[in-house]
Amino acid sequence: MGEIWVQEKYEAFKKKVKATVGDTRSGPSRNHPAVIEVIQETSSEDAIQENETKNMPLLVYVSREKRPSHFHNFKAGALNVLLRVSGVISNSPYILGLDCDMHCHDPSSARQAMCFHLDPKISPSLAFVQFPQKFHNISNNDIYDSQMRSIFSLLWQGVDGVGGPGVAGTGYYIKRLSLCSSSKHEDGDPMKLRQSFGPSNEFIKCLHQNKKPDMLIHRKNALLNEAQLLASCAFENGTEWGEEVGFMYGSVAEDYVTGFRLHCKGWISVYYNPPRPQFLGRGITNLDDFFVHVTRWTSGMVDVLFSKFCPLIYGPLKTSTFLQSMCYAEMALVPIFHFLPLWCLATIPQLCLLNGIPLYPEVSNSYFIVFSFVFLSLISKHLYEVLSTGFTFQHWINEQRVWMMKSVISDLYGSVDGFMKKIGMREASFYLTNKVDDVDQLKRYNMGVFDFQTSILFLAPMAALVILNMASFAVGIYRVILLGELDKFFIQVFIPFYVILMNYPIVEGMLIRKDGGRIPPSVTLLSAIVSLIFYFLGYIIFM
Repeated sequence: MGEIWVQEKYEAFKKKVKATVGDTRSGPSRNHPAVIEVIQETSSEDAIQENETKNMPLLVYVSREKRPSHFHNFKAGALNVLLRVSGVISNSPYILGLDCDMHCHDPSSARQAMCFHLDPKISPSLAFVQFPQKFHNISNNDIYDSQMRSIFSLLWQGVDGVGGPGVAGTGYYIKRLSLCSSSKHEDGDPMKLRQSFGPSNEFIKCLHQNKKPDMLIHRKNALLNEAQLLASCAFENGTEWGEEVGFMYGSVAEDYVTGFRLHCKGWISVYYNPPRPQFLGRGITNLDDFFVHVTRWTSGMVDVLFSKFCPLIYGPLKTSTFLQSMCYAEMALVPIFHFLPLWCLATIPQLCLLNGIPLYPEVSNSYFIVFSFVFLSLISKHLYEVLSTGFTFQHWINEQRVWMMKSVISDLYGSVDGFMKKIGMREASFYLTNKVDDVDQLKRYNMGVFDFQTSILFLAPMAALVILNMASFAVGIYRVILLGELDKFFIQVFIPFYVILMNYPIVEGMLIRKDGGRIPPSVTLLSAIVSLIFYFLGYIIFM
């Protein structure tokens, strides 16, 4: 009976929304009024009791107003509307942030978060409790590193000891006061509060945590009308929303900036990773989604790096610890520190080898030991981290492979995109990853086979680098066997060998596979031409 009742309510609600917004199946609407719908037909006491007997909490659907003439600030703009609307409807002191493709896997998650929020030792300064992102559709092989092991099993464990992690965008319980606090809030002057939070007297009343709205009795319609105002496009004009209060604007990485600003205001956070996953979502299962997701994240990081919130400049004197600020700086700098060295390592030694130019010490040289030690130390450290966090040797190979791919493709494109937005050559954009699995792609993912059905802009550079490394390795073998130059070119032969070994799925996709997920022959041909251009440019430069 309960499921039938919910389904009936949902169908009735869907008709109401479509009548207001229209059918958006062809794409998200960018021109519609605000829609605030309480999933409940009446506001009588009987209806409230009926809801309670069915164990149904108050459920409100919110769709903010969107107009082509108003910039909507992506996810952060939506979150701030929800923050305001919920303030006049429920005004709960704590808020759960959860993405649309995630669900609660443990009903005790709120109670576990409250163990930290209500702890008198840390409660006054605690902004949010962050749980790790975990996924229900990850294969045993996890070829795209969808679990993000290095972040959630390692990095954030350490950051938790220097003030806490940043906001991960989902799976967190955040204190409303931390998002709605400012110097004007503490001052209490009504005029200053209106300048900061906007012209809604009802919302300003709700800034006091002991104020609970009388939602479902005689003031329902009045509060819903107020909620319409709070969800309108023009409400934030001339206010501090997105700058000093609420979720921060200015970047598609709104979660990063929001967490950083909260820590700069003196708040702390907690990272909690219990044995049972508290929330489960849908992980990435194809290469196209992987590249899009990482490119978007990289663009946001570079955007922040060149903004007033650059953690190297803004953070050191404001976060609770200097180390915490450096952790934020490391996250922002990672894309640039990855794509520049990786592109150099994937091209310069190879081009020099093709032209017979030695770059590294000979095997007989004592400095050869230094280069070998650095390489083996990095590999051993990464392998130890993977194994010590409960993962396998195969997962280590997958992480090495994915790191190379994202560094030379997503980090490059994301960095360029972020820089172009800063100099005004490109408008900010927010690309969503696909939320529906393709049957063939999912089958390949579960088999541990890469699916190369993605943009040629992603495939061509990646394949061209692999072809260049294959050519240089072939020339290196010739020099070693026929010319006896092993001592002279050992490192330069080993580098392309390692690149080919780690990226064997790309070689397989170009030359061996015949299925629909292979690299198209036209892309392979284009990549070969690009690698030839690389060679001739190298010949001109080095000769």
